[in-house]
Amino acid sequence: MNFNKVFHRSIFLLFLISFIYQLSCTTEEMSEFTTDYLIPVPQLLVATGEYFDIDSRTSIFVAEGNEELAQIGALLSGDMEKISGLKIENVTGKKVRRSNVIVLSIDKDSQIGEEGYTLDIGKRRILITASEFSGIYYGTQTLKQLFFFDAKHSDEKGISWKIATGIVNDHPEFSYRGTMLDVSRHFFTVKDVKSYIDYIALYKMNVLHLHLSDDQGWRIEIKSWPKLTEIGGSTEVGGGEGGFYTQEEYSEIVKYAAERYITIIPEIDMPGHTNAALASYPELNCSGKSPELYTGTRVGFSTFCTSSEITYQFIDDVVRELAALTPGPYIHIGGDESHVTAKEDYIPFINRVQDIVISHGKRVVGWDEITHADMKSESVAQYWASSENALKAVAHGAKIIMSPAKRCYLDMQYNESSPLGLNWSGYIELDSAYSWDPLTLVEGITKDDILGIESPLWAETIQTIDDIEYLAFPRIIGHSEIGWSPVELRDWESYKIRLGRHGKLMDFLEIDYYKSPLVDWE
Repeated sequence: MNFNKVFHRSIFLLFLISFIYQLSCTTEEMSEFTTDYLIPVPQLLVATGEYFDIDSRTSIFVAEGNEELAQIGALLSGDMEKISGLKIENVTGKKVRRSNVIVLSIDKDSQIGEEGYTLDIGKRRILITASEFSGIYYGTQTLKQLFFFDAKHSDEKGISWKIATGIVNDHPEFSYRGTMLDVSRHFFTVKDVKSYIDYIALYKMNVLHLHLSDDQGWRIEIKSWPKLTEIGGSTEVGGGEGGFYTQEEYSEIVKYAAERYITIIPEIDMPGHTNAALASYPELNCSGKSPELYTGTRVGFSTFCTSSEITYQFIDDVVRELAALTPGPYIHIGGDESHVTAKEDYIPFINRVQDIVISHGKRVVGWDEITHADMKSESVAQYWASSENALKAVAHGAKIIMSPAKRCYLDMQYNESSPLGLNWSGYIELDSAYSWDPLTLVEGITKDDILGIESPLWAETIQTIDDIEYLAFPRIIGHSEIGWSPVELRDWESYKIRLGRHGKLMDFLEIDYYKSPLVDWE
């Protein structure tokens, strides 16, 4: 079936429904159902002019035998209770009641597209349908935003709420919508990572890339090489005590993310950015000596011994253990800023590591420097600095993740007075972070070449979850819209109004965000 024909037919039908509803409601107060509060902006929204009443008798219904839908329903119920105080019961069964119910339903015949959903808020019931569970989850995120911003008390005690009726048809532009968190330069706890996952999930992001190793720290337990965390995980930038995730803790993060339809991509940076590993095991260094642990921020001075077989045994062990813990399809191998690795050593190293990753059933992601090697078409290059490298990836037939440092790096300062962040790629205010198009950024790269976008947050200057929140929010909200919404629906003037309203949501969630003077915050 032709998707474009189906989608345009659905547009016509939705507008017809809206017109009929408005004719039938001319003697009653019309409700307002708009995109004025929604980020990312949906593909299509049509108001139907009435209200759905939510009270203590409202339930969330899932057909019996569907545990994954029930899990989504439980998350929705918990979040709606936080917003309103109403305890909404989750119900499973064979037959759904006719009114006062929120129904979550998989429709394998749906033509809305992968990760897409339809949210139909009627006078008697709310129905969220999708062909995949992820689509149902994203539909609940839209419902939560509408409920938070648009629902109104319909009685003085606040035990009944009204939400405007309407229909949303929506699906993402890009299949990869991610952010990276550097836990190597400063370590962040499992609790901190979970909080970050909750925040990005609300905006329909679906990837969290964890930068697990660097010169300043090794953050993931590898049972076959225990000194990596015993020694390499013992410090961080500035000389703090560092830390690491046990394999059980890492698996806990992976599971928590998966329940929110977020894929974890672990990164082990190599052959450079490896001082923590070299300090743990001297045999990984060509000199056979362990360097001192490093707590500064300079880059490019370390390298694995690329001519030693023990190096590749080490990498094979690390990738094997990490692949077993990571159900997602990717392992990130870094590859950036290996300034002291000779090019004639770098290229065969990347080629061999690529084969190691593939041998463990995973696909390689690497920073754009890896395009100097013989990239396989199933590998992915992450464009951060060099357009030339990005074009090399296309020449290899590989996909690209767009992470231009001048637009996407969340660790850059907003302006010269920002208390946190760096500025080597320039200041990134909210308008600069939002007003760009991945499809026109590099001439010669088309949508077919782009997997999606990612917003990296490096941790040289941040130490707490509040610091993460300040540098990420609200820039990452704009990036979420770039990843989800088509360019014709995105414009700064509209977005900054909607973002200003989301100040209220970030305050509610206690996110310590940057209150840009470019935005009128509510």
